[in-house]
Amino acid sequence: MKGYMGKMLFVNLSTKQIEAQSIPEEWFAQFIGGEGVAIRLLNDLIYPEKDVLDPVQPLIFATGPLTGTLAPCSGRCVVAFWSPATKTIGVSNGGGDFAPTLKRAGWDMLVVTGRAECPVSIVIDNDKVEIQDASMLWGMTVTETEDTLREKLGLSNLSIASIGVAGEKGVLFASIMNEKYRAFGRGGPGAVMGSKNLKAIAVRGTKRLSTADQAALKGVAKDAKEEMFQEIFVRDELRPYGTPSFYDAINALGILPTKNWQRTTFPESQDKLTYQAYHQILDVSPKACFNCAIHCGRYTKVKEGPYAGIEGGGPEYESIAAFGSKCLVTDLNAVAAANHLANDFGLDIISTGQVIATAMEWYENGILNKDKTQGIELSWGNGDAVVECVKRIAHREGIGELLALGVKRAAEALGAQAEYAAMHVKGLEMAADEVRASKGEAVVHATSARGADHLRPYASAIDAFGYRDEELGIVGEIDYLEDGNKAWIKPFQELSMATNLLGVCLFASITLAIKASTWAKLLSEVVGKQVTKDELLKAAERVINMERLVNARLGFDRKDDTLPKRFLTEPAPDGRGQGQVVNLEKALDSYYTAMGWDLKTGLPTEAKVKELGLEFLLQKA
Repeated sequence: MKGYMGKMLFVNLSTKQIEAQSIPEEWFAQFIGGEGVAIRLLNDLIYPEKDVLDPVQPLIFATGPLTGTLAPCSGRCVVAFWSPATKTIGVSNGGGDFAPTLKRAGWDMLVVTGRAECPVSIVIDNDKVEIQDASMLWGMTVTETEDTLREKLGLSNLSIASIGVAGEKGVLFASIMNEKYRAFGRGGPGAVMGSKNLKAIAVRGTKRLSTADQAALKGVAKDAKEEMFQEIFVRDELRPYGTPSFYDAINALGILPTKNWQRTTFPESQDKLTYQAYHQILDVSPKACFNCAIHCGRYTKVKEGPYAGIEGGGPEYESIAAFGSKCLVTDLNAVAAANHLANDFGLDIISTGQVIATAMEWYENGILNKDKTQGIELSWGNGDAVVECVKRIAHREGIGELLALGVKRAAEALGAQAEYAAMHVKGLEMAADEVRASKGEAVVHATSARGADHLRPYASAIDAFGYRDEELGIVGEIDYLEDGNKAWIKPFQELSMATNLLGVCLFASITLAIKASTWAKLLSEVVGKQVTKDELLKAAERVINMERLVNARLGFDRKDDTLPKRFLTEPAPDGRGQGQVVNLEKALDSYYTAMGWDLKTGLPTEAKVKELGLEFLLQKA
């Protein structure tokens, strides 16, 4: 099969069994690859009747048909699991070099089950696979783990995915890191990996990838790159300034979560957290994932102050908002330090910043006090407190033991009075995109299969920033304050999902730069058969509906598609959404209708299930 290696590697850490299996070709036909085949397999392997962290539950790494090819931004990998944070399906997407390396080793997918008796690493050198003792690595940071493992193995061209102390200690929003600071972040995959006593996965791959027409692929890839840089934001902001360039625009639009979502703008951060200030205050160099011309990543070093010398990847936009605006912190050095420490400990940046911001509101309201925080003054704007909380959460020490549960469970532990400030959906902490001035984002956050989500799709690109796409049918006037009229989310969601199936980065299409038809052309040249835009989007729709049905099997339906009460009852105090709340029921009805979902249950209708060939999921439910 062109574009695929055709095999998945199964490693059972309990029995130490290592086995190669073929991937059914019909899975690629139906679900393309990446997230699609990962969720298809997850549905078969999870045991809903057992605990979410039971050793039998799988941890699945999956590449796509464009992964490792000449296609732009083709270095993405998906991790699928049953999320300990939400109890929904867990899906996390990471960049770097891990995915192309895994694929060049001969594997489209890696599936890990079981639990080792002592800490171990999985070492994959093409077809040679070993489970090795990693007791010496346990307790190390991500950086220490990678450096030590590289020296121990002595292999060139290694890519390593590992967990830090947060994953070891079962922090429910622990990440899996690769290339030291590229994260599989959302939903707690690091906690799953830690529960298996799996410290690291080291991969070396030297095999040649198979593509149908390399010369034609090179031409289409060149066209796709040109298309990508014709888009002004990608060319003039994202490439030269990285994701921090989002900060200024989002703040200006009044969709910047500030003071734990009590505000939507942060004028005090002007010249302190903006991308211009970022590149002046920090020592900055651009960093790119595999075959990416955008180079949106940043490697930074704190130059002065108490955190001088701390360095690492980021902070990205989400970090600046998580540790900055959400906590009213304007000290970029503290924000960068919190970011770098969180990465090295293996913490999801978004969840970590949100749980600290929530704790600050609890502190302001007297729900927490200095006795409960063990002396940490969790007052708004206290950057040093943010940095200290990152350390304590990762090690589950003091107040960190409570906050490591995430905002939903921490609020439950503190009592009903704590719930209002706990900003999450289905147990997953919200990212940094206000929903009262982007009603599309309100729908996306409420309905995402993995809990609060701002990228499936990034709806603010349409209703807040004003992007349109004729080939997706997203044209005309779209009011960012209108609760209804949400049919446009469906095709944009399908485009976003398509990138996760193909193994490419969403940022190439987050502002509709590379079109769906171009991705279809790239796929066609790789697999050697004509794939149309409509066929690609239909496969994406199939996966979106499959995820909805797998979640239904886990007990989720319309009742769970909700938002924190703040957005439903508390009018935005400033910004473009000033005075607005979300009429979520109206928004959901519009979206469900467009999706072909039952308005009462929020689940795909029988007709939609048959249309997409997903009847096997009804038998599983």
